Amino acid sequence: MPHPRKLTPLADRGPLRVLFVLTSMPIGGAETALTEVIRRMNRTRFQPELCCLKSFDTLGETLAQEVPAFTGLLANKYDLGVLWRLRSLMVRQRIDAVVTVGTGDKMFWGRLAAHWAGVPVICSALHSTGLPDRVEFSNRLLAPWTDAFIAVAEPHGQYLAAHEGCPAARIVVIPNGVDVERFHPRWPDANLQRQWNLPPQTPTVGIIAALRPEKNHELFLDMAALVCRRRPETRFLIVGDGVQREKLETQARQFGLSSSVLFTGNRHDVPEMLSLMDVVTLTSHMESNPISLLEAQAAEKPVVATRVGSVAETVVDGRTGFLVPPGDARAMADRVLQLLGDRQQALAMGRAGREHVIVHASVDRMVRGYENMITQIYANKCRTKSRPSEETESDPTADRPQSLTPDAS
Repeated sequence: MPHPRKLTPLADRGPLRVLFVLTSMPIGGAETALTEVIRRMNRTRFQPELCCLKSFDTLGETLAQEVPAFTGLLANKYDLGVLWRLRSLMVRQRIDAVVTVGTGDKMFWGRLAAHWAGVPVICSALHSTGLPDRVEFSNRLLAPWTDAFIAVAEPHGQYLAAHEGCPAARIVVIPNGVDVERFHPRWPDANLQRQWNLPPQTPTVGIIAALRPEKNHELFLDMAALVCRRRPETRFLIVGDGVQREKLETQARQFGLSSSVLFTGNRHDVPEMLSLMDVVTLTSHMESNPISLLEAQAAEKPVVATRVGSVAETVVDGRTGFLVPPGDARAMADRVLQLLGDRQQALAMGRAGREHVIVHASVDRMVRGYENMITQIYANKCRTKSRPSEETESDPTADRPQSLTPDAS
């Protein structure tokens, strides 16, 4: 049975305690967005806390120095004790809202524990489209206990409703956002140019993405080989790390690209790395609303990306960059060469990209989306609990968010 909770109206209480639940926080798009949300939530209204079920990892270690943070609650996939530990944590911390981030164990155990603990607001943020992050049958069973499923773009929300078993009435779209003050146009970093042996004016193409199968870096290397046939002086930066690094390094050697393709690993200086790039690409099989493209556009870099998922919401084809069919190395190479050869077009697309991000994808807009959603659901719960039971039963949508996209004004 859920742990009983008496809800105090917002006007009569202090900040809402919000617990974000993940498995861990390595460097990645969803984790980067969550870091911004946690850091920027209005502390007079919210007290964010972090729970990484297995380990903190890179970004989690950083956040653990800034907010209450907990880890080591899940030993393995079949560790049923995690339910009791999570429930105890939520009761002890008097958590008012739980937001699970991603699918799998954290989505299942996080929501189940929140329901058992009587947490008023239970939400799931989903940042991916399709494999490997499908919403499993066990997670779909908990939909009735979930107040909101958070999508990162309108097409992403439609996909979750049509293919992932998320009730359309409970989908809330909160677009990803980036810090346009941190990511801004800048001159190429001279120290990094020397570090990576990039003489000034060297045409440079980059990709910023974890080295995972769905990011399809093989296409990036196919494109690089084609570009080098026409412009052999071009250099290619692969920023990120992951399970496929050894395989991709082998492929680069087989293509004769060892001196042209530079694997930088994970970087904490992404804005400075972007300053080295003339064109930024993304070669994924699937995406929702990729942070890396938003960061690139905020830095006034033209982009070439595969037309998958919600990428067309981020890249305005022909205006802020180019979209190409997934898997089409020739089309990607042609567009990259076009931008490398037409500096004026590249600059114009870069400027348009930054304008697009400022209007549609600022970090403040994203944070306000989370704040407004949580506040609205909690306030609805307070009103529902104050009504007679028969009135509550007559309004099955009383606890739901009232709009698909939270007010971001």
